[in-house]
Amino acid sequence: MMVRLPSVVFLCALFLMNCSSPFSQVRHNQLTSEEQSAGWRLLFDGKTLAGWEDPTAKSPSGDAWVVEDGCIKAVEKPRIREDLVTTDRFGNFELAFDWKISSGGNSGVKYRIQDRVCLIEGKLNPDAKRFEDTVDYELLHRTSSRSGIPLGAGYEEYVIAFEYQLIDNDKHPDAHRNADRSAGSIYSLVAPVKPAVRPAGEFNESRIILRGNHVQHWLNGAKIVDTSLDSPEIAKQLAERWTTQSPVYELLTKQPKKQTSIALQHHVDEVWFRNIRIRPL
Repeated sequence: MMVRLPSVVFLCALFLMNCSSPFSQVRHNQLTSEEQSAGWRLLFDGKTLAGWEDPTAKSPSGDAWVVEDGCIKAVEKPRIREDLVTTDRFGNFELAFDWKISSGGNSGVKYRIQDRVCLIEGKLNPDAKRFEDTVDYELLHRTSSRSGIPLGAGYEEYVIAFEYQLIDNDKHPDAHRNADRSAGSIYSLVAPVKPAVRPAGEFNESRIILRGNHVQHWLNGAKIVDTSLDSPEIAKQLAERWTTQSPVYELLTKQPKKQTSIALQHHVDEVWFRNIRIRPL
């Protein structure tokens, strides 16, 4: 005998079947037709590092970044620590990306890049008392290069730029040091107006909107930073961290380069990126 299911039960069963269908799942690293019409382009195809400076193609070969499960992933404690940098340069733009951080992790997205320096263990200024002194010395003297990395030596390429901070607000000590080092801040310069980050291990949705020197940081649908990169407040913060005699202070207050690459920061910890897309403004 045929048993007829009540219409409500039948509809619920049909809904569950449709939810389990692969066609109902969110597809990442793709543009919608609306995004394409609006001028967006992908910076990550979900499979390769096309459009980025591939560390494995450099000499010596790098090991800091991989593509894994549809994400660009920072490898924990690589032999060569370096940021992942776009091959194209951008002036005014809207950048959107999803990210998640490992427990206790720290990373960032850097924009308006002014310079990059090589820091090799054993070749650094012996009189440097702070990391900032080391960067300043290398900018002035250029004692190191990638090709000169001794076997087994520690190496870091440092990118001088403004940074959208990505961090585990709960477990990383830097986030507790000051609000201008918490998730979504312009690192060490401007604090977010309110916390909007999700817990470590969960994906966040971020946006950077840059027009001239005016910049906004968005996090999970909330605008958390709205400022000017040439504001007196930012200049004051730069002076406190770097001093007014620092070449970094000079570069970031004057910003001689306006069309620059964008970089995903490697800060030793694991971090994942997906749905990276950009729209020139």
